[in-house]
Amino acid sequence: MPTRTLAAPPRLPLVLARGALGSRRKRGRPRDCAAPSDRLVLPAVRIDPDRLAAYARVCGFTRDVGDAAGAVPLTYPHILGFPLAAQLMADRAFPLPLLGLVHTSIEITQVRALRATDRPELTVHTSALRPHHRGTEAVLVTEARLDGELVWSDRSTYLARHSGATGPRPDETAEPVGSPLPAVSTWRLTADLGRRHARVSGDYNPIHLYPWTAKPLGFPRAIAHGMWTVARCAAEAVPLNADRITLRAVFRAPVLLPGTVTYAAETTSESTPGTAPGTGSRFELRGDGRVHLTGEVVPSAGRS
Repeated sequence: MPTRTLAAPPRLPLVLARGALGSRRKRGRPRDCAAPSDRLVLPAVRIDPDRLAAYARVCGFTRDVGDAAGAVPLTYPHILGFPLAAQLMADRAFPLPLLGLVHTSIEITQVRALRATDRPELTVHTSALRPHHRGTEAVLVTEARLDGELVWSDRSTYLARHSGATGPRPDETAEPVGSPLPAVSTWRLTADLGRRHARVSGDYNPIHLYPWTAKPLGFPRAIAHGMWTVARCAAEAVPLNADRITLRAVFRAPVLLPGTVTYAAETTSESTPGTAPGTGSRFELRGDGRVHLTGEVVPSAGRS
């Protein structure tokens, strides 16, 4: 797998602009797409405490995570790695259009919580392209290492919707049997939430910004970032200093802005096969008669 080591983080606005301009040339299909083999590496990434604190406020983490002694939220390394992921997806070798890509699922495994003073090495690569019943899905892997040791990773799937798709339905997993998860709280989401999250994450995908930028891409109004919804749930479900933990989430329906959603959750002492025993939780976001997100947090033995 060819590896490119970067001297500095990609300039995300320029990467996104280049990806948007190049999107019109891309018409990837499952039958003629192959996952690019490039791996991007960014050594010794600095965690900006001010940006981290702003992210924490937008996503509902109530503690001062900008404190150097405090742990970085479980979802934040994804934000650090997103410029690398965007650069891969904006590249001419990546066959799917960056413009309009929708985040469909994520799995995060943390071996040790990062601190604001850590300088992790980040790597990002595309592990697969696969057919989906609405188009084509790309699987991107982001990893964070300290002194060569893997301490955090995520596998994210992104969907490029296109006509004529005939793939399977990988997102249609069985819903939990029994009554809905008990409601915990109700969140009222403002129309500018997508813009506020864009400022702290750098993800200025037009589907998240305004109704007039979302409508050409198939949405009646702007939609919340998937990473905001999962981070907001993680702020409730994951202890900030937790080590050896795995979070999985599936983004089942877009959250339109403005809107109101209900966070529901329950604690369970059962662990997923292959993980360490301990207490975990299941959670979901629902509203307007729809389930927007389902997820779970379980103890994990980590990955080597």
